[in-house]
Amino acid sequence: MYIHERKGWPSFDWDQATLMDSLATTRHHQGRLIGRMEGLGFQLRQEASFGTLTQDILKSSEIEGEVLDASQVRSSLARRLGIDIGALTPSDRHVDGVVEMMLDATGKNFEPLTNDRLFGWHTSLFPAGRSGMQKIRVGTWRDDSSGPMQVVSGAVGREKVHFQAPQADRLPDEMARFTEWFNAKETIDPVLKAALAHFWFVTIHPFDDGNGRIARAIADLSLARSEKTSMRFYSMSAQIRVERAEYYRSLEKTQKGTLNITLWMKWFVACLGRAIEGAEKTLEVVLRKARFRETTSQEPFNERQRKILEKLLEGFDGNLTTTKWAKITKCSQDTASRDINDLLRRGILHKGESGGRSTHYLLTER
Repeated sequence: MYIHERKGWPSFDWDQATLMDSLATTRHHQGRLIGRMEGLGFQLRQEASFGTLTQDILKSSEIEGEVLDASQVRSSLARRLGIDIGALTPSDRHVDGVVEMMLDATGKNFEPLTNDRLFGWHTSLFPAGRSGMQKIRVGTWRDDSSGPMQVVSGAVGREKVHFQAPQADRLPDEMARFTEWFNAKETIDPVLKAALAHFWFVTIHPFDDGNGRIARAIADLSLARSEKTSMRFYSMSAQIRVERAEYYRSLEKTQKGTLNITLWMKWFVACLGRAIEGAEKTLEVVLRKARFRETTSQEPFNERQRKILEKLLEGFDGNLTTTKWAKITKCSQDTASRDINDLLRRGILHKGESGGRSTHYLLTER
């Protein structure tokens, strides 16, 4: 028996005492992070939020097995937010749609959640009316014409059903009840509301596809309301991506249990706490960039140098070598060497300890 088949659905309950310590710790860290970010000034806050939104969009899609082009996501976000990130990569309409959904959820977090708004999000996720090669119903509830909505894994013929959603004829009433609750005045802690909203929506599973991404967008909307800001400084989706296996286990076990959803609520609050702790790294990157820009404000850099320095400030993958410089900036080895030697002479870069073929370059901390 699934939870939506239980008598009393959806009258959820949970053990508040079990959640109390974890919730208090998470809320404390949440408030402290928002406070630290507020002290940075608008430009740095915007930069931190831009990086967080980029991660949120990329990782929410990765949870579902879809890998988006990071440069397209950054460019699409930058255009819509009016942020200058240099040359913009053309983005396809699918990426633009995912970005539009997330910005609508977090940027307009105090607007009511309605069927039309959800239909708009769904249409943005699937602008071609297809999920992969399969045609799906877009901007409307599923109709189960091809069978019940199931979450399945495994090879064809050896599938394992993890969950079966409510029948399609229940969806109008189920969604009306959900949105009425979501839009009503809060009677529980906003973080718990985000956790419950995520679980409730993904259990109803009202669309042919995209339910997980929309559920996470709804949770982000609720968390943005709790912080009274549209700027995002931590990524719940990025942390869920790290803990994806446990995320699905918690959902499945709770969906097959009773109306007491303490297990899910506890996991969500703890996961949120870990996401906020991870945001400290984001803050450090932002502060590092700020220090670097302040101390090098009078230094002239060409476009190739600017591009590599930005990558180093954000956390370069591996060691920076002359070959990597040439490949990333699409220049010759001689040009790369001249660029690097110029930065070495000015003390912007310094050589790593290893030499010879292992020679690499590091950003000088300031």
